[in-house]
Amino acid sequence: MSKKNSGKYDNPFSATLKGISDLIKKQEKAGELLDTDRLDGKTVMITGASSGLGYATALDLAKRGAHIIMACRSGIPEKGEQIKKLSGSSRIDMIHVDVSDIDSIKELVNQLETKNEKLDILICNAAIVPRISRKTKQDLEEMFVVNYLAKYLLIRSLWEKQLFNLNDSEIPRIIIVSSESHRNPKEYRWDEFGVYQTYGINKTVELYGYYKLLLTTLVNELSRRFNNKSGTKISVFSLCPGPVNSNIAREAPALVQPLLKLVFSIFFKSPRKAAEPVVYLAASKDFNNKQIDYLFMMSRKDMDEKTMDPINGQTLWDLSEKLLSKIGVKFKD
Repeated sequence: MSKKNSGKYDNPFSATLKGISDLIKKQEKAGELLDTDRLDGKTVMITGASSGLGYATALDLAKRGAHIIMACRSGIPEKGEQIKKLSGSSRIDMIHVDVSDIDSIKELVNQLETKNEKLDILICNAAIVPRISRKTKQDLEEMFVVNYLAKYLLIRSLWEKQLFNLNDSEIPRIIIVSSESHRNPKEYRWDEFGVYQTYGINKTVELYGYYKLLLTTLVNELSRRFNNKSGTKISVFSLCPGPVNSNIAREAPALVQPLLKLVFSIFFKSPRKAAEPVVYLAASKDFNNKQIDYLFMMSRKDMDEKTMDPINGQTLWDLSEKLLSKIGVKFKD
């Protein structure tokens, strides 16, 4: 990683300033999201869909005709009822999932299998920025699980259970909400993978960027495994929505909460506006049959070169498999 990227997301203050500067810079748009970009007959599942970016995405895609599955920990059923009312669509379902709990993710997949749901689009959106480290039910670190491992487990399980719709003329899409902070870490710390570590608020933003590095590396590895020169099985897209005025910083210290709320409300994008690249990746015909892409807001951008290295992708895959195996999750292939 170049030195010019280092330190931009090391702490809440510098990350906030970087977010504001990103909004000011002129971006060359990758394309246009059109009103005619429809998803009639398509099934879309969105994690973390009860608030913020996930909610805004669910509402927009519902208006475009999609059958929406809101996979959430809270907001059931009121958030789904809101989207039905605002979108005019009755094709809204909610399924409870706690993405910090491995067992809950497995149960989500089992419910989809029982209902014989076939996903055309999966949007992995759920993320957290905790104030301090916390252990999950499986004694793993919560932010690591929510921001990386849960997504690996969910996608891996959906693929094994054959829950992506591979029989449609249009190829299924996986859309993973990442962050430009994935560029900040200088290197991988493979020897610490999955190891619980104690941290406080001054370490949170740094770790958030590191887990986004892992997540963006996963994006590239998934595309390599699903797709090759002979064809595309599942498109794998990722994006950074830019700074969003959401509740992701709700665990910040009480003393700075008023300041953050003020800064977010003045300078950061609303969830509705920030959802534009997510909806674009989900609905636009521009991405038909494309294997992989990454957007920074609505601008196309290369991912950090470390994430595109097949050796890093294979290492991440192997470590993820090994860690899940230790806690009783094993896959057939």
